[in-house]
Amino acid sequence: MTALKIKRIESIDLLRGIIMIIMALDHVRDYFHAYSYYYDPMDLQHTSGPIFFTRWISHYCAPNFMLLAGISACLYGLKNGRKALSTFLFTRGLWLVIVELFIITLAWTFNPHYQVFILQVIWAFGLSMMALGLLVYLPRPVLLLLSLALMFGHNMLDGIHVAGDNIPAFLWSVLHEPNFSGFRFGNSNVVIGYPVIPYIGIISFGFCLGNLFTSEIAANDRKRTLRNLGLGAILLFIVLRWTNTYGNPSPWVEQKNFLFTVFSFVNTTKYPPSLLFILMTIGPALLFLAYAERPLNKISSAAAVFGRVPMFFYLLHIPLIHGMGVLAAMMTGHPASDMVNFTNWVTANPQLKGYGFTLPIVYLIWIVVLVMLYPLCLRFSEYKRAHQANKKWLSYF
Repeated sequence: MTALKIKRIESIDLLRGIIMIIMALDHVRDYFHAYSYYYDPMDLQHTSGPIFFTRWISHYCAPNFMLLAGISACLYGLKNGRKALSTFLFTRGLWLVIVELFIITLAWTFNPHYQVFILQVIWAFGLSMMALGLLVYLPRPVLLLLSLALMFGHNMLDGIHVAGDNIPAFLWSVLHEPNFSGFRFGNSNVVIGYPVIPYIGIISFGFCLGNLFTSEIAANDRKRTLRNLGLGAILLFIVLRWTNTYGNPSPWVEQKNFLFTVFSFVNTTKYPPSLLFILMTIGPALLFLAYAERPLNKISSAAAVFGRVPMFFYLLHIPLIHGMGVLAAMMTGHPASDMVNFTNWVTANPQLKGYGFTLPIVYLIWIVVLVMLYPLCLRFSEYKRAHQANKKWLSYF
């Protein structure tokens, strides 16, 4: 790679900021929505339009966060060289795995005994970055083909199951088959929700797209390429989903009315993200990047602040939401321990059935969370911008 001067790209920050905002809504829903303690919001037998949409829109977060990470990695490599990039990706990925295990798990559970480890998106993000740290040495065409093979081909593995509470089953779960019941390791339950094979494909694909965002590519050419890729992904999603031929473990079926039939059509598999899930989520994101290269207004500037410090936002928003959830539980007659003593996801805790609020209250709490976090993220963003050159640790946040 030839070292280039790369300027910060506001459209990437904006999209990443929107992702963080939507993600916060999903996590507020987990800790505050009464419905979530009884039913899956994607269960078409019980859900409503607003409940389904509130959960479904969050599907755009994980794959596009991974895509943008790949693009950013490419730009970092163009600026600093391949060797520095490989080292950075591997060390930052390892750091993220450690953060998921010991900091984010504690934020989710508030249980310092670590009775459960919930390995989610930051874990997958870390492992995928470590993998990309090795894969960047491949020729770019080979890496592109590999990324497409992982994204398009991993559903061929859906029929492979490794049973048991053992190391082979655990490793297969890390790679492809989630396990929400968890694996027992000593006194801890290890829950794996984000297998990494498709995410390695997504971050590698993003890395291959990164060159589009250099000054060597004309803006119109970048816009045309992103637009064509986005439209192509959406069209391929519609064709494959309509025919129920390949790309998702469960087919769509006609429902009680047109709206719920649409819900069935777009209700693709997230764990792990199926090919159709990837096409459905990344396609619109590529279109967004194609048309978002314009000066930011007040609203988009505020959203971009969250996108400039995504890890900082992530580390703050979980304990804030959880802490507010503890207070809400206590105010509605539940002991604080109900929001702490669980060995799986919070909504799987039977002690919290009967707790929670309506969806409008969930949205109100979400807005309060964003308002509380905005000044902190703005200040850290300004600090990071002023000191990034001489404080290398900031690049890990």
